[in-house]
Amino acid sequence: MKRYRANLIASVAVVLVLVACGGTTNSGQGSNLKQSIGTGEGALNLVAWTGYVESGKTDPKVDWVTPFTNQTGCKINVKFADTSDEMVTLMRQGGGTQWDGVSASGDATNRLIAHGDVAEVNTNLIPDFKDVIQSLQSPRHNTINGHHYGVPYMYGPNVLMYNTDVVKPAPTSWAPTWDANSPYKGKVAAYDSPIFVADAALYLKAHNKSLGITDVYELTSKQLDAAIALLKVQAPLIKKYWAATTDETDPFSSGDMVIGTAWPYQVSFLKSEKKPVAAVVPSEGATGWADTWMISSHAQHPNCMYQWMKWTASNAKACDILRKNIGDSADSDYHCGDNTFLKNIALWKTPLQECGDSRGATCTDYTIWQQKWQEVRGTK
Repeated sequence: MKRYRANLIASVAVVLVLVACGGTTNSGQGSNLKQSIGTGEGALNLVAWTGYVESGKTDPKVDWVTPFTNQTGCKINVKFADTSDEMVTLMRQGGGTQWDGVSASGDATNRLIAHGDVAEVNTNLIPDFKDVIQSLQSPRHNTINGHHYGVPYMYGPNVLMYNTDVVKPAPTSWAPTWDANSPYKGKVAAYDSPIFVADAALYLKAHNKSLGITDVYELTSKQLDAAIALLKVQAPLIKKYWAATTDETDPFSSGDMVIGTAWPYQVSFLKSEKKPVAAVVPSEGATGWADTWMISSHAQHPNCMYQWMKWTASNAKACDILRKNIGDSADSDYHCGDNTFLKNIALWKTPLQECGDSRGATCTDYTIWQQKWQEVRGTK
């Protein structure tokens, strides 16, 4: 999944958007955890999304790497990845010893945990962990039985964005993006990733209760088949499946797209360009993403990685900075620090065969989602 967030980071000049709401921490620490942070090893090798490790090269005003290096002596080497699958592959290369940490999304974190690629983190060594927004202190995509496998970083919902001049009345449901008879056929936007299957499941959860969908990432074969069937119905409606944000902002600007799934960045950007757009979380709800800094279980520079996790969790006034840079959009589009909003978002997590409930190992894992997604993309 391509995640081009450099413009988002550069435009708001903020390291962290998720530590704006305090809460209590769940210790849940194991006996073999690192109990102290020693002297940095002088180097730190990271795998990250574009825009997450800014050193001033993209924008001289956006640099949180240089002060980190000056303070800790840890010189960062970063490999930017375009997809979650690429991140998983990189973290396993060379026996997992090449990289110290990764900014993994929820559709990769559980894979990394289950495979033993990442280690449990002692959050007691991260003083500002207590300030992480409550819904991200122990989420299922990075916390197993109270054991934390990383420090939360960025998050956001997948909202329904629409052209206010064309889409009338204002939508309250995702239906215009799924209905075969949608008046916006050929002008709908959808996200290009297997994890988008969950969006179809979310719609079915509300409109086909006989399927018994309880968690949009824990689908039985029957439930998955229903979601894939809906995605195939949707395919003729799609103007383009987008990966890079410009794949959506450019067609929305020209009018070639008028409605579809978007991140808050696209909404905020198009508003700043005076385009007639608005966004809503429809009645069925919304999926979303949350990223986590995770330490490799084979990290060669563990002290520097812990220092980096401390550094990224240290900005407890991130929402104030965001509001200063983009105004009301920080609350209306990004919902910065709004735990009530976030806890109702179905955050990405890796689909696993083990359902996580009394159904046992009867769900479909991510490899099956990948295969099925190719069937959908083959129709478009």
